[in-house]
Amino acid sequence: MEGFLPVTYKEMREAGIKQPDFVYITGDAYADHPSFGAAIVSRLIESLGYSICMLPQPDWHSTKDFMRFGKPRLAFLVTGGNIDSMVAHYTAAKRKRSDDMYSPGGKAGRRPDRAVTVYCRKIREAYPDAAIAIGGLEASLRRFAHYDYWDDAVRPSVLVDSGADLLMYGMGEHQITELCRRLDAGEPISALTDIRGTCYLCDPADTPWGAVQCPDFAQVCADKKAYAKATRQQYDQQDEIYGKTVIQRHGNKMLVQNPPATALSQEELDAVYRLPFTRRVHPMYDSEGGVPGIAEVQFSIAHNRGCFGYCNFCSIALHQGRRVTCRSEESLLEEAKKITAMPNFKGYIHDVGGPTANFRHPSCEKQEKAGMCKGKKCLAPSPCPALKADHREYLGILRKLRALPKVKRVFIRSGIRFDYLLADEDESFFKELVKEHVSGQLKVAPEHCSNAVLDKMGKPHIETYNRFQKRFYEITKSIGKEQYLVPYLMSSHPGSTLQEAVQLALYLRDHHIHPEQVQDFYPTPGTISTCMYYTELDPYTMEPVYVPKTPKEKAMQRALLQYYRPQNRELVLEALRRAGRHDLIGTGPGCLAAPDPAGGNINRKGENGSWKRQSGKASSAGARTHSRHPQKKSKAAQTPNRPTEKSRKSKAKGASRKHGS
Repeated sequence: MEGFLPVTYKEMREAGIKQPDFVYITGDAYADHPSFGAAIVSRLIESLGYSICMLPQPDWHSTKDFMRFGKPRLAFLVTGGNIDSMVAHYTAAKRKRSDDMYSPGGKAGRRPDRAVTVYCRKIREAYPDAAIAIGGLEASLRRFAHYDYWDDAVRPSVLVDSGADLLMYGMGEHQITELCRRLDAGEPISALTDIRGTCYLCDPADTPWGAVQCPDFAQVCADKKAYAKATRQQYDQQDEIYGKTVIQRHGNKMLVQNPPATALSQEELDAVYRLPFTRRVHPMYDSEGGVPGIAEVQFSIAHNRGCFGYCNFCSIALHQGRRVTCRSEESLLEEAKKITAMPNFKGYIHDVGGPTANFRHPSCEKQEKAGMCKGKKCLAPSPCPALKADHREYLGILRKLRALPKVKRVFIRSGIRFDYLLADEDESFFKELVKEHVSGQLKVAPEHCSNAVLDKMGKPHIETYNRFQKRFYEITKSIGKEQYLVPYLMSSHPGSTLQEAVQLALYLRDHHIHPEQVQDFYPTPGTISTCMYYTELDPYTMEPVYVPKTPKEKAMQRALLQYYRPQNRELVLEALRRAGRHDLIGTGPGCLAAPDPAGGNINRKGENGSWKRQSGKASSAGARTHSRHPQKKSKAAQTPNRPTEKSRKSKAKGASRKHGS
């Protein structure tokens, strides 16, 4: 197929390839777009002069698909895709999804659970002596022994589970380049034990000296304090400047993580985005309706990598790292011109972002030589005094993109860090953001209103969001526009009791925010928040953390965020009673839920301020009374639908490759 890498044996032969150097297996459909990690890695390998064939979503029920191209000369490369296969398959409530935005027609079922492990085992069945290297998000975040939410147990490193030879973690351009050259030079993959950004297994006697040893697999399975300690040690070494080798014993083998790969320079990053991407999904999926995951990113531009926001529930710090790097203005304009030349371009660049859209530089000068501060955050709970907030370069790029022929609007959809924006004394970017780059709704992530919960999330306190919200609407009003904030909200995060959930419901009530969708905390592999969920300890203080775990309590916390829905009334009533907030049960002003239809509840305030008993049925209209905006009814009265967690993660990963923060 013209423009794409071979996906069939016939196409391989037509390309003049007798034996491919590499076969690339991915759990996603084949999309040749730089928002897909598989596209970047495969095009980079091609640019280095090696032949590569793509094997997207192979049938794992037999070895037939895995033998489609024969045994590659150098190695099989395996990834689960843009997101973890278990996240792709299951909701936070562990219900099976019916959709998969990275599969043809958006239908689930085209990849297995734990795709990396399943694919590698099939390769071993077909070719026992083949070299196998794994990478991508699923491998990267499961590189150590990790709590697995779906098993509700600690699993070993995916390198142990899969039987692969080498694991590449993080953004893999430097690793894959060295891998290609050294395998081609005749080194066996077992000898590649010194590549930064990789993990390998060895006999304990061959363990390198000077490494940081975290508690072994058996210990973290048996002792939650040991698990929490291991998590902190692993995070503390994820810095390209001072990060050390980290080791963790797994039975009779030692897992060795080499220090992180160095971030790509601007010149290297520009070179990656000059690779000849078609920016399209392979046409073989046309008859199935294409692949939905391309829609949001096809006309989007990733201008940066890394995120010093460092939210505890986000995987970016452990995968991309906290160091922010960016592409040049020339590179971004070049890509924009390619987008405007596409036949289906309608004049709208959907996003110019990344894990966090408005990060363009390292957060401070110290990072360049000393690395990121261990155990500290640049922005939370308040900005570090050393923080340098500067949007001038980003704003200049946006202005030039807007001025390109055929471009009608340039939007920013991948997420703004409002605390960083407020730290910039120059409001020029803030004003132009509101005026030029919001498509009616701006997505931001306060996540909660309880500062105790926000501290566990690693997010700024709610007062910061309140200041941002106030100024956003002031600027919006001053330019005569009708635009709204769409806040991301999360229920049941570690640290959130029912009292904190009620506090969030009251915040939503008082600010007339009625989210149509909310997200339960999802304990995905490798994050600090997942460590808290499993251990009920804060790995940085070792203090106990309250964790809502039962399905009933999680359902109550979630229902409180949508207290105005009639179908949530019983859950809300039970939550309010358990929290001791009987004052919020009633039909009077400020109440969150109407009383039980029969038997009567106290909870309408009389004229003298005393609580009176109500009897009779509460109508569903009564239950909805307080979901209405007290002012003129408009689309501002209800916050627009919030994307699901799956779309949040896929977009964040697509920009790097995001669950950005």
